[in-house]
Amino acid sequence: MSAQPVVVVLGSQWGDEGKGKIVDMLAEKYDIVARCAGGNNAGHTIVVGDKTFKFHLLPSGMVHENTSCIIGNGVVIHLPSFFEEIDALEKQGISTSGRIFVSDRAHLVMDYHRVVDGLRELERSNSGGKQLGTTKRGIGPTYSSKANRSGLRVCDLYDWERFEELLEKGFESKQKRWGEVSYDLAEDKQKYKAIADRLQPYVVNSTLFLQKALAAGKSVMVEGANALMLDIDFGTYPYVTSSNCSIGGALTGLGLQPRHIGDVIGVVKAYTTRVGEGPFPTECHDAVGEHLGTVGHEFGTTTGRGRRCGWLDLFVVKYSTMINGYSALNLTKLDVLTGLPEIKIGIAYKLNGEEIETMPPSLRQLGACEVVYETMPGWNEDITACKSLEQLPEAARNYVKRIEEVVGVPVKYIGVGPDRNATINL
Repeated sequence: MSAQPVVVVLGSQWGDEGKGKIVDMLAEKYDIVARCAGGNNAGHTIVVGDKTFKFHLLPSGMVHENTSCIIGNGVVIHLPSFFEEIDALEKQGISTSGRIFVSDRAHLVMDYHRVVDGLRELERSNSGGKQLGTTKRGIGPTYSSKANRSGLRVCDLYDWERFEELLEKGFESKQKRWGEVSYDLAEDKQKYKAIADRLQPYVVNSTLFLQKALAAGKSVMVEGANALMLDIDFGTYPYVTSSNCSIGGALTGLGLQPRHIGDVIGVVKAYTTRVGEGPFPTECHDAVGEHLGTVGHEFGTTTGRGRRCGWLDLFVVKYSTMINGYSALNLTKLDVLTGLPEIKIGIAYKLNGEEIETMPPSLRQLGACEVVYETMPGWNEDITACKSLEQLPEAARNYVKRIEEVVGVPVKYIGVGPDRNATINL
């Protein structure tokens, strides 16, 4: 692994790859774990013995008592949800005092953003189009306010006159666009006045915080949210999230310098899933898809929605690698494939009968693509107790090897079960 002080963990598919588990496993080696993008639309589940921790906004590194965590300027934060997570962790025995910090430049998700998120989805549906399948957590509308330069930031809470002015203007603009919006402005003012007092000890200049830490020789792990195929620039637009969840977001969402970044770990689920609408070339509408969804417990941490399931798409992973520059891969949930007599891998796309070099930008083109598959033998052996590559069945070893060959990046970690210790370190 690189000697550089910052490692970045990113999703390589459509999210839900199991990023939280690898972050949890490696976090004890790092002084700081940082979130750089997204909001509480993301969800990571960590299993530690008989305890299950569900993270939506807080970095997964909170499980480790000696690790500090920070929510960067690129994250949009719904403060009531932030404190709900903190209170839930405290009830589970995790001390959060003096360990979690929030950027003073992070934008705030207000409740009217959440209302508007639902109204936008309804409008898309009523106008004859497809809903995007958002989590309705207000993430997109908050990033819209940010881009429109009409958003509220954490720092505004400490200039109360300005905060009230921005809140009123923001609400008025939503009313002009959507009519009567179900939102109590006076109640929210009162609520955020109290929240501002509770939040103040957590607020820092995140860029200065991280730069000072790096100058002092500390190490940082950046925990990506969502994944490359949901990136607003490089994903299957418009069926994407509203932020840059690629390597660029790790820099702009935290104020990091590129020279500090060493390893970039791409998290790859051993098959493919996605939540909500949008193209999914290797999706399986058969017994295979049912097996993957049932055995893999494919339900969203944040929404509880069932995920769509299909074969591993290495054309997607190669595209993701081209952009994010992975130095190593974390292959997750290999155990879910146990029991399938044969396993298919998507290795290329054809458009009009010709193989194409990379992911097309147009959804019409993508929808016309034909997936080129390779078929490999499956295995029936239970692999959840395997501690080394050699202990895996030959068919599973060959599957891992083929992934490395096609993507051109070594597999460093293999997940063989949900527990934090059920990982093979190569």
